[in-house]
Amino acid sequence: MQTTTLSFDNMHAHGDLLPALFRARKQSFIVRNKWDLPEADGMEFDQYDTPASRWIAVHHLGEVLAGIRLTPTTARVGIYSYMIRDAQRGLLDSIPSNLLDFEAPVAPHIWESSRVFVSQSVPAKMRMRVQASLMQEMIGAGRTLGATQILGLVPAVWSRWIARLQLNAEAAGPKMEIDGTMTQVALMHLSSNLH
Repeated sequence: MQTTTLSFDNMHAHGDLLPALFRARKQSFIVRNKWDLPEADGMEFDQYDTPASRWIAVHHLGEVLAGIRLTPTTARVGIYSYMIRDAQRGLLDSIPSNLLDFEAPVAPHIWESSRVFVSQSVPAKMRMRVQASLMQEMIGAGRTLGATQILGLVPAVWSRWIARLQLNAEAAGPKMEIDGTMTQVALMHLSSNLH
């Protein structure tokens, strides 16, 4: 099992890993969760998949097992910035605007994690190991990018796996149902975690 952080600068060195990640996202979000999201050529994508983003893939023998997208909170593409902020600003119909307890930050040291998934094909006995690899790579990539905090709209059970991974995090908004899934915004503090 490998974990790779992809960017527009390095994706050429990883073959079809980025398209494979987008195909795995389609399976997770469109096929399994039945979310109404953009897709093309068997891949799920949206307006936040830009050169400013980074994508983390946990993969084995060409199969993507899990993934995350990281986007700087300073990102701007037309009217869009990052998903949590745009939802708060009322730009996204599918996510309620009251998802955060404070105004969505715009700062170079805060990044957003989104499109977090673990493939259904990952056996239960491997899920914790896959999640740990995903989170450890997110922490490392975040730090490399200058992040001290990561804001993420995650499943509402986040506190269980965050505690197991020894991350320092706090709720940043109310628990809410979005597309049939209980979710909540969490704020993870990278500076206090020394892994």
